[in-house]
This record gives sequence, C-alpha cells and structure tokens, in this order.
Amino acid sequence: RSSWLLLAPLLTPSVPVITAPPCSLCPEGAHRFQWIGNLVPEFGISSSHIKVLSSPAEFYELLKVQIKSAKQRVVMASLYLGTGLLEQELVDCLEETLEKSFQAKGSSDLRVSILLDYTRGSRGRKNSRTMLIPLLQRFPEQVRVSLFHTPNLRGLLRLLIPERFNETIGLQHIKVYLFDDNVILSGANLSDLYFTNRQDRYVLLQDSPEIADFFTELVDAIGDVSLQLQRDDTVQMMEGMVHPYQGDKVAYCEIANRRVMEVINSARTRQELLHAKTFHSSQQGSSLLSQKGSQASRDLKPEPDTWIYPLIQMKPFGIQIDEVVTETLLTEAERDARIYLTTGYFNLTQAYMNLILGTRAEYRILLASPEVNGFFGAKGVAGAIPAAYVYIEHQFYSEVCYLHQQERVQLQEYSRAGWTFHAKGLWLYLAGSDLPCLTFIGSPNFGYRSVHRDLEAQVAIVTENKALQQQLHQEQEQLYLCSGVVSSSTFEQPNRYVKLWVKLVTPLIKNFF
Repeated sequence: RSSWLLLAPLLTPSVPVITAPPCSLCPEGAHRFQWIGNLVPEFGISSSHIKVLSSPAEFYELLKVQIKSAKQRVVMASLYLGTGLLEQELVDCLEETLEKSFQAKGSSDLRVSILLDYTRGSRGRKNSRTMLIPLLQRFPEQVRVSLFHTPNLRGLLRLLIPERFNETIGLQHIKVYLFDDNVILSGANLSDLYFTNRQDRYVLLQDSPEIADFFTELVDAIGDVSLQLQRDDTVQMMEGMVHPYQGDKVAYCEIANRRVMEVINSARTRQELLHAKTFHSSQQGSSLLSQKGSQASRDLKPEPDTWIYPLIQMKPFGIQIDEVVTETLLTEAERDARIYLTTGYFNLTQAYMNLILGTRAEYRILLASPEVNGFFGAKGVAGAIPAAYVYIEHQFYSEVCYLHQQERVQLQEYSRAGWTFHAKGLWLYLAGSDLPCLTFIGSPNFGYRSVHRDLEAQVAIVTENKALQQQLHQEQEQLYLCSGVVSSSTFEQPNRYVKLWVKLVTPLIKNFF
C-alpha cells in the first residue's frame, strides 16, 4: 500500500502545447491523409513490400530468420528481453551471425544495436542485462546495448520506490525490430509469452531502406541519451552527455528533444527532396515513354500505392506528434466512417474519450477481458490491476449508455482460453467502404502512460492497394472474432466484481498503468 502512496506526489512535467495543423483532407481517395506529412516524414512504398503477420509463433520465427540473414545491421528496440530458453535462442542467433560475419572478413561489418528500458531490463538477478553481457564481452566493437532511464525517476523518489513499482514512472516502450533494410513493427516485446500465447500485432516492411534508416537513427538518438551497458554489468553515459537522473533534468530533456527532432526533421527533408526528384524523374520518364516505348516503362520504378508515417510520442521530452495525429484523426473522422480501436490496457486519456463520445464516426473498441489481461493472477497489488481495468471499462460504458451512444460506440472483450491479449492500434474504414485504408500499428495503448510517461512509436500505414487493405481487414476480423460484445449484463458476472478499495484507489493510480 505504501508503494502506491509514494507515487502520489509525482507530477507530470509541463510541456509546450502543440496544435494540430489545419486538415487539408482531400475529398476522395485513401491519400486524404497527406496532412500527416506536415509533421513527420512520408515514406511512399509499394504494398507488395508489406506483409501482415498474425501469430506469436510466426513473429518469433521471422525474428530468427531475419537475424540469421542480416549482413549490415540489426537494430532492436523493446521494453525488455526475457530470460527464458526462447530468448536465449535469439541471443544465440545474434552470436552466430556476428561470428559468421567476423570469420568471413576477419572483421565484422555487422553492427548490433539494442535499446531496452533500464528499470524493466534490470529487474531481478537474472535479467535482460545478464542475457546480453556475453555478446558485449565477445563482440565489444560490434554490439551496443543502451538502457533508457526516464528523467522523471530521480532523487528521493528513485531511492524509495522498490523494483517493479519504479517502472510506473516512465519507460522506453518502443518496439521496432530491423535487419538490414527489413523492418518489423509491433507492440510485442522480446519475451517468451510474446512468442507463444500473447496475442499482438506485427507488420513486416521488406526492402525499405529509407524507413530502416529512419528507425536506426531514432534508436541511435534515444541510445545516445541512454545509459550504456558495459562488459562488467555496470552502466555509464556517453562522454559529455547529461545524466538522466543525476544531471539537470531540464538540460537533459532539451538535449533529448533536440536529438530526436533532428532525426524526424532531417528525414522529412530527405523525403521531400526524394519526392521532388521522383516527380521530376517521372515527368522525364513520361516524355521518354512516348519516345522509346516499353523500355522506359521497364526502367521506371512502380508508383507507390502505400505511405508510411512514423508517429513519435515522448512527452517527457516535449514531443507529442502521435497524440496530435491521433486526436486530429478522431476529430476528422466522418459520419458513417468506422474506427476499430484495440488496446491491451483500456485506460483512454480524457481527450481520447471525449473525442470518441463527441464525434460522428462509429467505434468498435476491442479490449482485454479480465482473464486475458497481462496482470491476471499476478501477486500482490498488481493482482488487482485487472479489476481496476474492469472498473475503468464499466465507467466508460456507463457514460456511453448515459449519452445513448450504444449503437455508435461498441465495446468488445477479447477472450481466448490459455492466451493473454496485448494487441493495440486502429483501423479506419471510410464511409461506404468494406476495407480499411489506414491502420496505426506500434507500441502506444492510447492510455495516459502512452501519452504522458513513456517513449512510444507507431506508424500510420495508408494504402490504396486493395490486396493490402484485404490483409489489414483480415487481421482486424481475426482479432475481433475472439471477442464478445459488452452489455450491462457483462458487469453483473461474478468475475466482474470490483472491491471497494480498488474503486477508491483506481482514480488515484490510473495515470500510472
């Protein structure tokens, strides 16, 4: 109980307010979302380079295949790396690939960069750090392990809050896995549950060098302001870098903001130049085509039919792009459009709730039933967290009913025996369309933590291609098939009973989970 009370004095630091750009939505076509490019780089690619995965086992096997085939770079950002046999197999794959690269040339061209959260990655005697130290010891020039420590956990607070509870203050929550020019975007961590029976989402972007470069630079930027794991299991900051919890907090956050925004803005500039060059080339190509026929046609690359927009949220550093884009999208969604929104932890911010309840689109919100919540059956205070989520869900459902919005806003609970649920993101179906033209996929849960405390990244994928739209539609349907619609009777079931103390405490602690 005292552990929760220790969290109460923590106040979220104030950050500059960023206003959404005016929406210049095009009247027709999936690419009405071009306004997102006012904030972030826009990557145009062919839909044939995108594959939607559906299962944890498929995700795990793909990770191993990609590691084994990497030649230049492996970049992995996750909350943590687990300590089981499946995780050890991943580390072994990294070691074998580094060894092969080293033997082939006498010195390895392969670089491995891993970004994890400091508090979660340091939990327990055997942890993410101890799993990775052998790689650092054997390949010190090729391997970098960065451990992000939130600047909000410092001073007396850091000394008093025990292990596990200290993770509530703020985390590195980004999940990106890239291998040469192939990128996997997901909400899944590098842990055995996420490889076996914890349902998440996964998208592979193949042969996408510009996107891979962007996420490499993003992970490098966060890595530069993170603690560096050493071969003797100590940590230290890069020379000249302000320390996240011993140094000046304002100075640290300003440096971090500058590093991350440099990555975003330089990528935006590069992509704009590339678009201008491509447009100029296509104009020349049209002229050549009329003169030289089909040969020019074969030399020209196919026009992109899909656009990728990276959405970054790092409120501790004053970066809130994902929040701005999400709020704008919810605001602008037209009447009869359908938004399928899913989160493993239903704890929407007040702003998101207000937009869902006060705008015109239809919503189908998928969330975890208590039995598939990741905290179900946990020991101690954490064991009450599923009940807190039930209470938050019931309050939201009551508000929906009070406003007579049950037809427009529908809650559905994911339930699957022996599984837990961790999928997050959304799919947007324009009015009159049976297929989605846009999806968000990545780490954010649309909750207070995602917006205010943690480092998050997802991408908006906008596509005009029917085959890819069908893939995304099938992904959505497959997840929602394992769900039941929430009604008033849902909360009358015995397993939905919420103890009085949980109801009293939830409003005080809901901003921490």
